[in-house]
Amino acid sequence: MSSAEHGTRARRVAEAIRVELATLLVAGDVKDPGAAGAIVTRVEISADLRSARVNVRLLDGGSDAERRRTVVDALGRASGMLRRELAHRLRLRHAPELRFFFDDGLEGTMRVEQILAEIEAERSRR
Repeated sequence: MSSAEHGTRARRVAEAIRVELATLLVAGDVKDPGAAGAIVTRVEISADLRSARVNVRLLDGGSDAERRRTVVDALGRASGMLRRELAHRLRLRHAPELRFFFDDGLEGTMRVEQILAEIEAERSRR
């Protein structure tokens, strides 16, 4: 398999994992109440398909750092069950190890925009 074909397969598997994890979360298959309201924003998979970085957010926006930690920890505890479900649903011989991270990309973008607006306001006052 060429590296281009491998990259395409990795992207397809990552997207399939994202869709299936989103489905499992919406269906309430994760029984841990700490995972409530989690949504999957992106999945990045390693070249060897052995590990996946799963970025999640809270449906309600969740800006509380403690709530973010709770969600990531709850999903980490459920990772074994989620891996089994992924292997079954996607017919994978080996489901990747799932590592969950809170996706604060939107907050970062909003903060940069806020800083830029403050700089512009300061310039216009001069």
